[in-house]
Amino acid sequence: MSTKNERQDPREPSGEPSPDLMSVAMLLRRMTSETNAVVHRFASSEGLHPTDVHALAAVLDAEGGMTPTRLRQRLGLTSGAVTACLDRLERAGHIDRTRDTQDRRVVLIHYREPARQAAREHFRPLAQATRRALDEFTPQERQTVLRFLTLMNEELTQLGPKPHDP
Repeated sequence: MSTKNERQDPREPSGEPSPDLMSVAMLLRRMTSETNAVVHRFASSEGLHPTDVHALAAVLDAEGGMTPTRLRQRLGLTSGAVTACLDRLERAGHIDRTRDTQDRRVVLIHYREPARQAAREHFRPLAQATRRALDEFTPQERQTVLRFLTLMNEELTQLGPKPHDP
């Protein structure tokens, strides 16, 4: 049995070689660019900075609640930058900050429902495009796509971002 590093490029049913690293990298860059364009349009429409939208996504995806410290670590920002970001998001009506009932020293960040709904509406075409693309794959192929994306996210997490201050 060969290891990951020893495997030869598998062939597609057509006999053509599978996409190489350069092709995958180019397609990932293009997808990132297109996704960033959607993010920038949302940020502009809401009077936000793109970093604010990344913060909202981190709050949305957080398991166990988001805190300013976790947000700083996730986005690789300084404490001051996170505070400024959260101030903007709160003023714009996107988030609320509350004290944890178990530990009053802990501040929890909550995505406000009206703002969440506005984001859903804006990003709905992206979700629909994702669904259309996924519908082109068999369930087994979708599992492979999910596995690839999970591994890529794990690899990218290892690369950074690194917090600027403790």
